Amino acid sequence: MLARINAGLEKALPLITPVSVCIGVLLGGYLSGYREWTPWIFAFMTFSGSIGMSLKQFMGVLAHPMPLFVTLGILHAAMPLLALAVGHALYPNDAYTITGLVVAAAIPTGITSFVWVAILKGNTPLTLSIILVDTMLAPFVVPHTVSYLIGAKVQMDTAAMMQGLFWMIVLPSLLGMALNQWTRGRVKEVWGPRLSPFSKVAMGVVVAINASVVAPYLQRVDARLLGIAGTVLALAAAGYGLGWLAGRWLKADRGTIVALTLNGGMRNISAGAVLAVTYFAPPVAVPVVLGMLFQQSLASFFGRLLSRERTPRMSPAPPPVSAEPHRRSTGGSL
Repeated sequence: MLARINAGLEKALPLITPVSVCIGVLLGGYLSGYREWTPWIFAFMTFSGSIGMSLKQFMGVLAHPMPLFVTLGILHAAMPLLALAVGHALYPNDAYTITGLVVAAAIPTGITSFVWVAILKGNTPLTLSIILVDTMLAPFVVPHTVSYLIGAKVQMDTAAMMQGLFWMIVLPSLLGMALNQWTRGRVKEVWGPRLSPFSKVAMGVVVAINASVVAPYLQRVDARLLGIAGTVLALAAAGYGLGWLAGRWLKADRGTIVALTLNGGMRNISAGAVLAVTYFAPPVAVPVVLGMLFQQSLASFFGRLLSRERTPRMSPAPPPVSAEPHRRSTGGSL
């Protein structure tokens, strides 16, 4: 039963987050009181996704680390700088919106990228390694990236943000990977299918609660809100596009291109919303929450494009030329 529910939820991934945002906006007065639950719910999501990570797969990826390094460069250098430039160009006097765009771009890649890469038959060991390394770097990279790019324009508690990322992401990931190693992968086989549907439901709950906190800023749909939504959509699509271009530049196989594309565009948007709501003023969370509307739909769109691509077939090698003269067959066989 859980397997059937999980399969249905996977098909509904493009709809889960937009519907959850709408529920959060409509029930803002009821759900916002559960704001303190979100870090714990998110820690469960991280643990559920981490039990499939193994140290052996991670070490195998480190033997050829270029795709990993390129993806990290897209996630924590190219995209935050692009978001900062676009924010200053379009909203020069709105420090909160600029900060929200940078936060949405600087947060680590999403665990749901593994689901999409698996569906598209991409390079799952590379994806798991990207998620693992990015998760470990998140408490240090995300707060300092935002602090460096934004400066003192918006008040933030960097130390508290690092501590929150550690409890929400790093510790659950380490526990999940340690269990995988200790049980030699059996925890993934036994508990993975059981936890997966609950993890997807938890994602919807986290999105709804975070959307409820910023509901007053989303209920009034005007030209400015639509403009921010369009900006967030364009930046999110740029992340997927940069990942695809990076795979082409590396002349990678199709599985690696799929992993780079999905991880370059996918963000741990639920964690970003928790950070934005917890450590910043509510207007900062608006671009992050709006990103929830588009991320899974964009993943579905780019997934369809990637499914049309095929690994180029190598031309067959010419048959080897024998140095010995051709001998007439006598009909026997050796």
